[in-house]
Amino acid sequence: MSEANLLERLFHVREKGSTVKTELLAGLTTFVALAYIIFVNPSIMADAGIPKDAAIAATIWSTVLATVLMGLWANFPVAVAPGMGLNAFFAYYVCGVVGLHWTVALGAVFISGVVFLLLTVTRARQLIIDAVPMNLKRAIVVGIGLFIAFIGLKTAGIVVKNDATLVTLGSLASAGPLLACAGTLLIGMLMARKVQGSILIGVFVTTVLGMLTGACPAPDGLDSFFSFSVPSLGPVLFKLDIMGALKYGLVSIIFSFTIVELFDNMGTLIGLSRKAGLMDKDGHIENLDRALVTDSVGTLASSMLGTSTVTTYVEGAAGIAQGGRTGLTALTVAGLFVLSIFFAPFVGLVPGFATAPALIIVGSLMVMDVVDIDFTDPTEGIPAFLTIVMMPLTYSIASGFAFGFVAYAGLKLLAGRAREVSPIMWIISAVFLINFAMRG
Repeated sequence: MSEANLLERLFHVREKGSTVKTELLAGLTTFVALAYIIFVNPSIMADAGIPKDAAIAATIWSTVLATVLMGLWANFPVAVAPGMGLNAFFAYYVCGVVGLHWTVALGAVFISGVVFLLLTVTRARQLIIDAVPMNLKRAIVVGIGLFIAFIGLKTAGIVVKNDATLVTLGSLASAGPLLACAGTLLIGMLMARKVQGSILIGVFVTTVLGMLTGACPAPDGLDSFFSFSVPSLGPVLFKLDIMGALKYGLVSIIFSFTIVELFDNMGTLIGLSRKAGLMDKDGHIENLDRALVTDSVGTLASSMLGTSTVTTYVEGAAGIAQGGRTGLTALTVAGLFVLSIFFAPFVGLVPGFATAPALIIVGSLMVMDVVDIDFTDPTEGIPAFLTIVMMPLTYSIASGFAFGFVAYAGLKLLAGRAREVSPIMWIISAVFLINFAMRG
């Protein structure tokens, strides 16, 4: 069997309307947009007390394992890695405020993974996703678009913190924000001219310009590479304390891990699947059950490898926008993450202001779905609006989901149209209300 036939048999590349070249390029694009996690997640895990070198290894290998499974089994063009937000909850609340040792926190992650898996194999998660009204599904896409664009603007320094107004415009005279603006314009121009690989070209050109202007460091030779030792998993591998987590009685913590991961991952999968054309006109997503099992197994594995919960990453939208439609995109991402463990000192050469334009552009592409939302019906339009606006404003996909669900059920009830709300929607809305109450 030829290589091309093998790839077609595994991933159905031509059937999905793609090519091997496009899939590889999409995988590279996703990797470039996601590579920051190699540095960000270990820093957060270190704040929880986990040795940083081991956290680097745990971050990479948990990403590789989950993303390979997502590609080979679920045939989804997305990457799975330790989730931002979930890692902060792990480090700064569970280990910080509550004061638990990181091994006990990993035990809580494992237990939440078991809960995910049970919800998945019983098809409860699939039923939940199928119960989401189409207008909310479309709103999720738009909300994620605004969310990742906001991440890009923040990363670039175009939007910055302000005590009086929460956020404000950064200094566009500074090199980083200026180069990010230039990169955004460059990618937009290349896309308008239908240049293949426009997002990737924009990221690389912006990086080179940053090096030439001194806005980011240039390579200083191979000496640091040859003196670099591969990070070891030894200090964290299988160090989770499940019995400690059970003994402590972490009901609220495990519930929080479960509810945030469930809807964060669900919202991301819905949004990315719709953009990749994997969702049919009735809102059903091909191989969704396998993608959800992958996420559940990945969470179990991440706890054993020594890092917080993994989730599907919205940065996968960059690869999807580049044309990625199959698991070959995910497999490419996983392969590049394997290589990155040997080149960890150089992965950081691509600065945040160079990847920011990719996120901003992809966000603009995802917002286009807003035209399909029915805003003429207040019981449909208001929940959709809250879903969209609360994602970037709360910096959480799950929170946007929560506001949308609760508003949908509440407005239908108050409008005398409670029969339009499915039993599952009522249950989910109640769960979200409980979660809000537990947050105080």
